[in-house]
Amino acid sequence: MDSTPGRMLPEAGVLWRTEELLDRGFSARQIRQLSEAGAVLRLRRGCYVRGSYWATLGKDAASRCRIEAYAHRTLASSTGSYVFSHTTAARLHRLFLWQVDNTIHLTMPFLPSSGSHARDVKTHTRSLAADDIVEVEGHRVTSLERSAVDSCLILNYSQGLILMDHALRLGAGRRALELQCTRLCGTSGVATLRKVLAHADPLSESPGETLARDFIRRVRLPAPVLQFEVRSRLGTSRLDFAWPERRVALEFDGRIKYFDYAPTAEVIFAERQREKALTELGWRFLRIEWRDLFRERELKARLIKALEQ
Repeated sequence: MDSTPGRMLPEAGVLWRTEELLDRGFSARQIRQLSEAGAVLRLRRGCYVRGSYWATLGKDAASRCRIEAYAHRTLASSTGSYVFSHTTAARLHRLFLWQVDNTIHLTMPFLPSSGSHARDVKTHTRSLAADDIVEVEGHRVTSLERSAVDSCLILNYSQGLILMDHALRLGAGRRALELQCTRLCGTSGVATLRKVLAHADPLSESPGETLARDFIRRVRLPAPVLQFEVRSRLGTSRLDFAWPERRVALEFDGRIKYFDYAPTAEVIFAERQREKALTELGWRFLRIEWRDLFRERELKARLIKALEQ
């Protein structure tokens, strides 16, 4: 072994149980030195992640890595009877989660004895049908529909709406969701689920668009057309929200739009050129950001002014 802490680690893999490192010849003292040097990070008791790998992860990927660490830690001790569920399953399905903690949710056929799970693990015992369980990234996970339904039972309305919009956009069946909601009559959280399903719309393409759409509904302004297509000299453009009869467009300038898919300067330039071409056709634009969603009086006044001009 090299004396440099980072080089002491195995070349393959990013997650190790303590016993795996011990089996590879590391002593408890060496594992502690690796941790102190930042070569490994203890994600949970008895499970370490490679420090250089952890440093590359964004927030969502880090949350999924914590789930992987739980699965890796319990690989040798679990009977395999659990299924990742609720918001944990939603993370593995890559659904949008807004302000949701990293609690690991498991659905099991029976409750384990007290103290058998860590504090960040929540167990549930609702029954699962065979088609409620799928495999995602090598894990037993509740289906897309079941994950969305169960998550809404423990989330608030706005969090649930963001998740449900995305689930519908990824192909969750609305009829299947409504049937599950009917079967849950009397269950804690079902009122939130029912409200979410009543207002969910797969046409909203980001959490910000979901919250903006719901804000417009709540303040009783005229309902916009979502993802409205308009042809201009630059081709077909798609507007987040449009009131075609007034030629008013509302665009949500979220971070995802400008940072995930192309260099920022290029995207902004193309966006402004598109807006200029539509302005020539008489369209007026109102642009909002995340912070505007929490300045409701000001945002409502801006919308009313735009729609009345």
